[in-house]
Amino acid sequence: MENAAPPPAAKSKSRALWFFLLLALVNLMWAAQGTAVKFLEGKLGPIAITFLPFYVTTLLFVPLLMRERRRSPGAAALTRADWLRFAAAGIGGQVLAQLGMTWGITKSLASNAAILNLLIPVLTAVLASFMLRERVTRLRVACLIVGLAGVFLLSVQDLKQSSFLQSNYLAGNLLILAGCLGSAFYNVYCKGLLQRFQEIEILIFSYVTASIASVPLLIWAEPFHFAQLAALDWRGWLAFAFLAIFMYGLSMVLFFYVLQHLPVTVASASLYLVPVFGILIAAAFLGERLTPVAFVGTGVVLLSTIIIMKWDKSAV
Repeated sequence: MENAAPPPAAKSKSRALWFFLLLALVNLMWAAQGTAVKFLEGKLGPIAITFLPFYVTTLLFVPLLMRERRRSPGAAALTRADWLRFAAAGIGGQVLAQLGMTWGITKSLASNAAILNLLIPVLTAVLASFMLRERVTRLRVACLIVGLAGVFLLSVQDLKQSSFLQSNYLAGNLLILAGCLGSAFYNVYCKGLLQRFQEIEILIFSYVTASIASVPLLIWAEPFHFAQLAALDWRGWLAFAFLAIFMYGLSMVLFFYVLQHLPVTVASASLYLVPVFGILIAAAFLGERLTPVAFVGTGVVLLSTIIIMKWDKSAV
């Protein structure tokens, strides 16, 4: 007797759980970025910390991309218009996101950056409604608001230390805001490109254009010397490898895979998990203490993410 196929409801729940676990893993890797950067601070400049691992990721993935395209005879041939699209994703997305955040923090406060980063899921939802015509349902709005409330509970200390209106921090805050907009734009724009290209193609082709565009920054804005890399200790090299392999590589491949199955608004709601994991990682590796309010905030964020993954009809 053949085994009966699982009912549609059970299959939908298992898919939703699978996507939730993948997004949790992605956000865990993104959350560890701050701790990795801490191990590189003072040894490399902020632009080098941002883009050197980025270049390594691009170089490592180019052979993989070439192999995948050779295995796919039906792979779309790149036109000039396609390269312009990848340039828009790479420069308007990755370069703006990484550069805005890095330079913004140097001209502002880390607490300001932590608060402004909460805008990314909201900006993503707004851009997705205009660029992809995604519906802004009541459930998605409610989950964004609940998740935002939970992150505010996690960020009580940052709120106390933040300063948005002081004139000496205004330029930095605007740069951070530009970085948030670049991140949201990259997620939404690349979702549109998934209709024609595979996730690995979008990732690497956009990385190639972003790498070319960012090289002048290392030449003129922050001259780099290879002796700086030679001076890294084993912790610095582990942090560098993490950024290159997991932060810019594996996490983005997994995120794009999920984007093939979920609206970008739903997937981006999981970004509220970043500060949750960030606090846990900081407590484990940097000795930072967890407050009772942080535990409450963690539960609220997890609740909002589970709700949107379980009950949003597009998440199954």
